[in-house]
Amino acid sequence: MAIARIYTGPDGKSRWEDLPLDSHPELTKLMEAKGVVFNVNPPGFFADWHPGPRRQFVITLSSEVEIVTGDGVAHRFGAGQVNLIEDLTGQGHTTRVVGSEPRLAATVHLE
Repeated sequence: MAIARIYTGPDGKSRWEDLPLDSHPELTKLMEAKGVVFNVNPPGFFADWHPGPRRQFVITLSSEVEIVTGDGVAHRFGAGQVNLIEDLTGQGHTTRVVGSEPRLAATVHLE
């Protein structure tokens, strides 16, 4: 089991890193959070290039999302998958709902 982290590389482009829970025990401990918000986006929703607004976990609860990072790599995430958004500067990433149902996501603000 891993959390997919998006971060900004030294060239200003976002990149992926898998954070396996067995080698990142800090992710299995209680963390401070500022709050949580639930978002619903319709099938086909697209958010063009944008950096993350803050450090946050985004947990897909239903449907499927495709996220493309600045290095050109696309990943798809379904229900139960977790992203750690840390690409707060630079080009950022794109987000597209690719499932046939609306995407429900929980966003946990860390800052």
